[in-house]
Amino acid sequence: MVTHRATFWRIIRKKDVEEFHPYAYIAACLNCMFWILYGLPVVHPDSTLVITINAVGLALELIYLSIFCLYDRLKRGRTVVGLGLLAEVIFVGVIAIITFLAFHTHTSRSMFVGILCDIFNIIMYASPLTIWHKVITTKSVEYMPFFLSLANFANGCIWTAYALIKLDIYILVSNGLGAILGFIQLVIYACYYKSTPKKGNDDDFVKPKLAN
Repeated sequence: MVTHRATFWRIIRKKDVEEFHPYAYIAACLNCMFWILYGLPVVHPDSTLVITINAVGLALELIYLSIFCLYDRLKRGRTVVGLGLLAEVIFVGVIAIITFLAFHTHTSRSMFVGILCDIFNIIMYASPLTIWHKVITTKSVEYMPFFLSLANFANGCIWTAYALIKLDIYILVSNGLGAILGFIQLVIYACYYKSTPKKGNDDDFVKPKLAN
């Protein structure tokens, strides 16, 4: 999540969101909220690390979305962000109420929330698919920063390792798939990096070169 800073530093410098979209960050917020719910002691005990990391992640995503809204000149993205976050809060609230009222054991609550976490975690990992299409059609990785792609892959791998250690099937399924999607994204980046038009030094920091 910290890797988003290159993208948003570019937005701040140019005072324009250009063709960047907020969908991935909105999806990440929902993902973090669900994992925080999953990590609660009344749902899945001994998941302090899950709560801590996702709480920090949620805070960072909200900061990024605030920056996006600030520099969205056409203001169309602001509506998407506002309505998206409102819908997410209501949705997570409803799921929390159902979890606490309809399920009465850690196992049943973990299964219910864990399955939902997997669904939305996969959505988060798959959110760059729209960017993949743009990269392939334009043969340019301008709007798919390398470090963000690398972070998606690393995030999937690290959480997969954590799931194997903790024997947590719900964390394993979605993050295992996420690691695969992250790897594919890196392959796409490698394929189209050299064909990306160079626009000068101002953009170099968001399009770092691959190591030789």
